[in-house]
Amino acid sequence: HKKMGITAKGAWEAVKRHFREMNRDIQTTPFTVVGVGDMSGDVFGNGMLLSEQTRLIAAFDHRDIFIDPDPDMAASMAERRRMFALARSSWQDYDKTKLSEGGIIVSRSQKSITLPAPAAAAIGLGKTTATPAEIMSAILKAPADLLWFGGIGTYVRASGETNQDVGDRANDAIRITALDLRAKVIGEGANLGVTQRARIEFGLNGGRCNSDAIDNSGGVNCSDVEVNIKIALASAMRKGSLTRPARNKLLAEMTDEVSALVLSNNYQQTLALSLARKRGLADIAHQSRFMAALEARGLLDRAVEALPSPAALVERETHGEPLTRAELGVLLAYAKIVLFSDIVASDVPDDPHFDRDLMGYFPDRMAKKYAGEIHGHRLRREIIARVVANDLVNRGGPSFVNRLQEATGRSAADVVRTFAVVRDGFALPALYRQIDALDNQIDGQIQLDLYQAVSRLIYVTSGWYLKNDAGTAPLGQRIAELQDARKALEPKLVSLLPAFSRERIEERRHSLSKGGAPESLAEQLALTDVAELIPDIALTARTANASIVAAAKAFFAVSDVFRIPRVEDAARSIMPSDYYDQLALSRATDTIGAARRGIAVAALTSHAEAADPVTAWLEAGGERVGRIRERLQALTEGGDITVSRLSVASGLMSDLTGL
Repeated sequence: HKKMGITAKGAWEAVKRHFREMNRDIQTTPFTVVGVGDMSGDVFGNGMLLSEQTRLIAAFDHRDIFIDPDPDMAASMAERRRMFALARSSWQDYDKTKLSEGGIIVSRSQKSITLPAPAAAAIGLGKTTATPAEIMSAILKAPADLLWFGGIGTYVRASGETNQDVGDRANDAIRITALDLRAKVIGEGANLGVTQRARIEFGLNGGRCNSDAIDNSGGVNCSDVEVNIKIALASAMRKGSLTRPARNKLLAEMTDEVSALVLSNNYQQTLALSLARKRGLADIAHQSRFMAALEARGLLDRAVEALPSPAALVERETHGEPLTRAELGVLLAYAKIVLFSDIVASDVPDDPHFDRDLMGYFPDRMAKKYAGEIHGHRLRREIIARVVANDLVNRGGPSFVNRLQEATGRSAADVVRTFAVVRDGFALPALYRQIDALDNQIDGQIQLDLYQAVSRLIYVTSGWYLKNDAGTAPLGQRIAELQDARKALEPKLVSLLPAFSRERIEERRHSLSKGGAPESLAEQLALTDVAELIPDIALTARTANASIVAAAKAFFAVSDVFRIPRVEDAARSIMPSDYYDQLALSRATDTIGAARRGIAVAALTSHAEAADPVTAWLEAGGERVGRIRERLQALTEGGDITVSRLSVASGLMSDLTGL
């Protein structure tokens, strides 16, 4: 893997994302780095060649200490590249004439080292004569943009941990605590450069880091892909349709594509952490219940994983401290592991719809030429389970499946199938690609808002399907139904909406495009709150045996009459304080939605001949409907909408469907 540099490249995806969300593009603007490792190492060496803008100020490995206070970017990059290409190199091979003023390369074996003033200043050391251990500690504490771990050893512990807890005696003399860190970002390409408790402490103090398992997952993923490619090609070789030399040539030719496939997972996985982190406290109740569900299945030990106990979570919530990226990374990993086994144990991998996920796992040229071998792969079901679990958790977040299972009582397999309906019915991969293309083009936090609009569409629509669709029809048919409904409705959607909704969409479109989203993307994302109603409108049409446009007209007429868009709008802005409030809120909005559909169906079936079926239905309902309308209006317009007001409103709405 050193030649591919896949572990370093994967960790670099994580590092780029940290900076991108701080509105810094480290591929085009200079940034400072300190690190552990040397240029002969896979992770350190490859990592320090990934951006021409790298200003490596200081590093150390098990032999030497390197300090270059004010590096010449081009010269130092060329020198690192030269050393990387040597069969075996150490910092002593660095051409000292290329060091900036005060630069120094010294052996760690010296008892005491005298540093030139610029070298001491560069690493924030207040004296010029120090022991090697003091200098290395200072390098770890240096005020750099990035601290890059490529070497062996654990160098940072939490302030509440002892060196004994860490269990890496060789580095006791130089280890620092998370509170000493002054780097903005940590890239952990090596294993356990930082303890998990230290990562959490760094995160709680505003630092940016994931966990080593997230940062260096590229290498592991790459090995998996390579093994699975070889299994498929071995079957072609057994049939005699591929010779070993031809296989080796093909493997070499596919290296770049394998690398791109692996890195896209690093990209999406770190995005999932950013989105979970951005949702912050709004997600903490669901995260807590997910952890409890894992514990109930005997799969999680919070103490081992350094995850907060229920009591600690309540305290974190009180202090406004959501889970850190390091903690979310653990939940993300568990979510994928558990979902993988749930999928393998179900009939999901046997559904022909997931063949596209299977094919997408392999490089294009292989999928085209060896489709038969891929379909006959002996790990076919496991590959599908891995790809789908990855995609769902990356897009939905760690607690997505558990949250939907609790809300609907459906199985994990049902959640997975529903996710596929929503993903492919709404053509979300294409939408995601448009948002990905805005990397470094727009404000990093605004870009996360764009992703969040899609996440919400996935969650809300998946919830709707799980509650309203038994899921007995084949996946392909369910997806085609959603695609057909979209095709028929989307061009007319805005013109059919009540005025309030139209204004809201226009405001949202304007704000997205002002934030830098291209016009067509701003339009699509502004419509997501309405797009999530399309399956409901399609069900209304089927139930009433009406055309989808007639159903949409009736659906939105009911919305308008009972001011449902205002209610939905208010419901979105309620931040329930606990899980049961969230449950009550979701029940109330579900009931209102079901009542809207019920009234639209009643109007379409009992007044099919009328020019305006909803008006005819209202008139037929007489005073009773009028009274309920007035009470609803009073509820939704007199002051702030609360969960209890919504619950009453939903009860009134469902009374109407019995008329």
